[in-house]
Amino acid sequence: MKTTSKSWKRFKKNKLAKLGLVILLILVFFSIFAFIFAPYNPDKPDLSFNGAPQPPSAKHWLGTDNFGRDILSRALFGGRISLLVGLGAVVIFLIIGTFFGALAGYYGGIIDAVIMRLTDLLLCLPTLFFILIIQTMVKPSIWNVIWVIGMTSWAGTARLVRGQILSLKETQFIEAARAIGASDARIIMKHLLPNASAPIIVTGTLGVASTILLESVLSFLGLGVQEPMASWGNMLQGAQEYMFSAPWMSIFPGILIMLAVLAFNFIGDGLRDALDPKMKI
Repeated sequence: MKTTSKSWKRFKKNKLAKLGLVILLILVFFSIFAFIFAPYNPDKPDLSFNGAPQPPSAKHWLGTDNFGRDILSRALFGGRISLLVGLGAVVIFLIIGTFFGALAGYYGGIIDAVIMRLTDLLLCLPTLFFILIIQTMVKPSIWNVIWVIGMTSWAGTARLVRGQILSLKETQFIEAARAIGASDARIIMKHLLPNASAPIIVTGTLGVASTILLESVLSFLGLGVQEPMASWGNMLQGAQEYMFSAPWMSIFPGILIMLAVLAFNFIGDGLRDALDPKMKI
């Protein structure tokens, strides 16, 4: 409890981390309650649609897209999808990476060799192109995007966790746990992973930012979240033909992606400093 209090104090002293947390809370709040704040149905065009995107006005604060749909409404609902993809994929790759990293670090030998060669293979492959290949073989959907990103992004986490386990497993408190007959599973779950949690948390936080960007790229290429469901990424994909004639279609989702990525990066940097035991208040 005392350590948590010190970490929170260090986090609060980081102004950029606090700014990131505020931005993230605002984005999450408006995304969750999009049905309250969205002025229109995000999937239905304006009945007065004349075939061309409409610029921002009193009726449509952020303008409309090429189908006459309200940009503000789609941006609010799109936040749900983009944040869900980011968080969902990170949970998957953290679980997989932590599991394999803990096995490799604790048992070593042939288990370590096999897992590390697998991670080497994944790290050598260009992640984006690897994901693109898989996405072309499955039906594009939000759940497939989450699973594909999560299942292909765990190698870095596995290496990190392995290194942490290797540095901890020969310490005296682990030797004491072995001496009293604690099982391997208990040692890993109750002693090793809790003491390796700080870098895992930081990795997850920073991973959300990169995953949101990756989802945006996939959607921009037409292999991510599919219409009519809105995400910030496929809003940019729909705006690529109107970059100059209707710039508001790309500006606003682009700003939201930038804010989300900055927020998670600021929070990740703040957590890295706050959870570092060498840091002083």
